[in-house]
Amino acid sequence: MTGLERWSPSVPKALLERTVVGVAPWRILSSYVKLLVGVSLKAQDHVITAHLPSLQRHAPSYDLLVVGGGIVGMATARELALRYPEMSIALVEKEPRLAMGQTGHNSGVIHMGLYYTPGSLKARLCVRGADLIYQYMDKRGIPYNKCGKVIVATDDDEVNRLRALYTRALVNGCKDIRLVNAEELKSIEPHCVGKMAIHSPHTGIVDWSRVTRAYAEDFTKAGGRIHTSYEVCGFDKAEEDNIAVQAKNGETLRAKWIISCCGLYSDRVAMMSGSPAEPKVVPIRGEYLVLDSSKCHLVKGNIYPVPNPQFPFLGVHFTPRMDGSVWVGPNAVLAFSREGYSYTDISWTDLKEMLCFSGLRKLMVKHWQFGAGEMWRSLNRRAQLKRVKKFIPGLTLSDLQPGPSGVRAMAMDSTGSMMGDFVFDQGQGEVGQRMLHVRNAPSPGATSSLAIAEMVADKAANTFKWTT
Repeated sequence: MTGLERWSPSVPKALLERTVVGVAPWRILSSYVKLLVGVSLKAQDHVITAHLPSLQRHAPSYDLLVVGGGIVGMATARELALRYPEMSIALVEKEPRLAMGQTGHNSGVIHMGLYYTPGSLKARLCVRGADLIYQYMDKRGIPYNKCGKVIVATDDDEVNRLRALYTRALVNGCKDIRLVNAEELKSIEPHCVGKMAIHSPHTGIVDWSRVTRAYAEDFTKAGGRIHTSYEVCGFDKAEEDNIAVQAKNGETLRAKWIISCCGLYSDRVAMMSGSPAEPKVVPIRGEYLVLDSSKCHLVKGNIYPVPNPQFPFLGVHFTPRMDGSVWVGPNAVLAFSREGYSYTDISWTDLKEMLCFSGLRKLMVKHWQFGAGEMWRSLNRRAQLKRVKKFIPGLTLSDLQPGPSGVRAMAMDSTGSMMGDFVFDQGQGEVGQRMLHVRNAPSPGATSSLAIAEMVADKAANTFKWTT
């Protein structure tokens, strides 16, 4: 069995598939458990659904378990396996494959750290992360395209904000950026119009799912194990100072320490260990349009607007993809489910939780005009076209086709303030104190993933008193 294969207990197949209602199936299960652990279970439903704590002694046991198989979780597991080769480390992911959540719906941009507040973790991790990821991709032979990026100002007010952004980017240490006038912009993006722009030649594009799979290969080669289709539903104290990590399918794993990097579910997993409910995750869907293939030649690299500092979104932009297509977007609308990639993806449980959260209600009241505008442009492609034509006037409605979407985990407190930087916490009690939760790993998490992994590994070593 390789490290990428999912462990499952060797319960007889006939027993697992038995669906007849009655006493007989439970007697069969009781007999089987007796053979495994020498204990007697009563044939009652509440006994069977109690996660069989006596079986914890026979569950696979590790020194460390990472929860979450997105790019941040996978990078963290990889870093820890390389740093602590004597440890037994595993990663669990609720989906059947890695990187099926935010990572798999990412636009694929390699950011350079132009936007972020100087001195913030976001700024420092992005700049370092970009250096690390280019070195890593070169070493591993992962294809990428360093196609560059322009941030374009189209009026005088945007020019003033662009100059301030340029100063910020210089302080952050962004490499080889420069201000360009309208004529120079044409030499970089011949079909784009604007008064002034910042040119970032080292911004690139890559398939982040492929990068995540490469991290997984490194992890398993270092001795790590990956358990997919393992949706964590609870933590409990186990024998020998271990934590029992319970899955919805009834499986149990044990570990001395837990690190969770759960993205859209980071708050819920943290709360399982007694952590506070906040910051709360609010799912924000970003919908893309796709440029008609006959017009993809109009875009050479990434074309971005000057961001509005009031919002944590970069605005509608043009993003070339590794397959040659060009994405246009995204907008930002409230998703009706934690994994609500369309208007028809509705979870009444998730929706009720969101609307009952005072932080979201306050945000909606404060920025109702922005929200209404985003919703209108989501439903009206012609309204989105108006934004797009500011940069490439020659585009028409037929050039924009419906495209994919992603859901962003926006962490928020009860005042309606969005968490702009990283948030860590621990749970409560004996179990919770052996856990470290990454509650917020904001964009650009993919670009920064290797640098984030270093930071999380350092944080874990300090929290858990590890020595190298």
